This record gives sequence, C-alpha cells and structure tokens, in this order.
Amino acid sequence: MLISDAYREQNQKLHSDSGDYGASGHRWADTVASIAEALKTTDVLDYGCGKQTLKKKLPYVTGYDPCIDGLDDMPSPATLVVCTDVLEHIEPECVDEVLDDLKRVTGSTILAVITPVAALKTLPDGRNAHLTQEPAEWWLPKFFARFNVQTYQNFGVSFLVIADSNKA
Repeated sequence: MLISDAYREQNQKLHSDSGDYGASGHRWADTVASIAEALKTTDVLDYGCGKQTLKKKLPYVTGYDPCIDGLDDMPSPATLVVCTDVLEHIEPECVDEVLDDLKRVTGSTILAVITPVAALKTLPDGRNAHLTQEPAEWWLPKFFARFNVQTYQNFGVSFLVIADSNKA
C-alpha cells in the first residue's frame, strides 16, 4: 500500500485548505534542469508533485500525486524522477512500498530531498504533517538497497540523494 484512504483524505483537505502546502518543488528547478540536461532528457516525473510548482518552472515535467485529483493515476517510468519534500510525509508503514515504487518508476536517475524533522504544518486531525521523522542514517540504507547512490548531501535540517537505477 502506498497510502491509506484515511491519510489520503487528510492530505487532500490540507492541500485544499493551504495554498502553500505542496508548493516547494520550484526550489529545485535549477538542480533538476541541470540533471535533465546532463541526462539529455526532458522525461521528468515529479513524484508527489503537490501544487506542481516545479512544472511551472520546467513545463516538461510530469506530475504525480496520490492526493490531487487528476494527478493520482499511477505514474509510468521516467528517465529522471524527482521526489522533494515528499518522503517524510509518507506513513511509516508505507515507506518501503513507496521506495519500491520509486525504484519502479526511475528509468535512470532519482533526485530525492528529505526533511525528516517536524513540519510547520499539521494535518486536519492534529498530527504533524511529517509522519516519518527519521534521520539520514535510517533512510540511506533504504536507498542503497534499491539504487546506486551517487551523491549524498546533508544540509542540516534536510538532505539530498541523487542515485541511479542501475542497482542489481
């Protein structure tokens, strides 16, 4: 299971009630554009795209978000998959399945950014919007098990992973 129905409803409500929830993808537009250029591709999937602010900067990006009507169909694989400020929102019991799905859709390269600390936002039911607040040391073995990690950068509060899908 990638997301429970109850949690999907919580996120749908937060998306509709908050204009800035799911609106941070554009911050990574320059990085995504550089990786896409190096890969010589415009086949980019924003996995957990929220309000599609990355697509507003890079129109060739395709969005997937299970909590947004019209963007909730299971995505097809893409050369470059972008997953920024998403994984910390995943229900802990669904993390491995979501990472497996990311492996499924990553044709060549994945860029993931995780901020595993308490969010400023809360869900309508009162829980913190970041359900999985685990440190990089918890996340990295999960990436190494699925991907060939090329880059890891720790920014203090958040961290970035760039990996390719050529993991046997």
